[in-house]
Amino acid sequence: MASTNTSQPQQINVADLDLQQLSDVRRQLEEELNHLTNSFAQLKQAQAKFKSCIENVGEVKPQNKGTTILVPLTNSLYVPGHLSDAENVIVDVGTGYYVKKAFSNPSDKYYETKVEYIRTNLDTLQETIQKKQENMNYLINVMQAKVQQSQGQPSKV
Repeated sequence: MASTNTSQPQQINVADLDLQQLSDVRRQLEEELNHLTNSFAQLKQAQAKFKSCIENVGEVKPQNKGTTILVPLTNSLYVPGHLSDAENVIVDVGTGYYVKKAFSNPSDKYYETKVEYIRTNLDTLQETIQKKQENMNYLINVMQAKVQQSQGQPSKV
């Protein structure tokens, strides 16, 4: 009969590992922390971009129709344009697709829902990073204890 526990990760007491194995685990934890930290930074940038979009869409008002505005083509390149339609906005929905949305209802919360979704992901990611850092600190303490223990014992010839 097959065991149903094979899909669950196996827990190992790090105090039972030798220094080489602890070093490998530390390297793996460092890689995971770097990846998670990079992901956190990218999510923060996306959140800032969506918040900027909220501010920009807030400037689309009927009284601004026909005024000259700067239209962003990239993060650093803007071109002059005229606001010809204050009732509709074009929304970037990702991967190069844009949707024309009516702006007559200010309760349209497209970007607000994006910001909130990213915030919940950031909170979850922050908790994960914190747990990984705690694991790393514990691992370093175990490694230091093992090094001190091995230095305290006379070498066997």
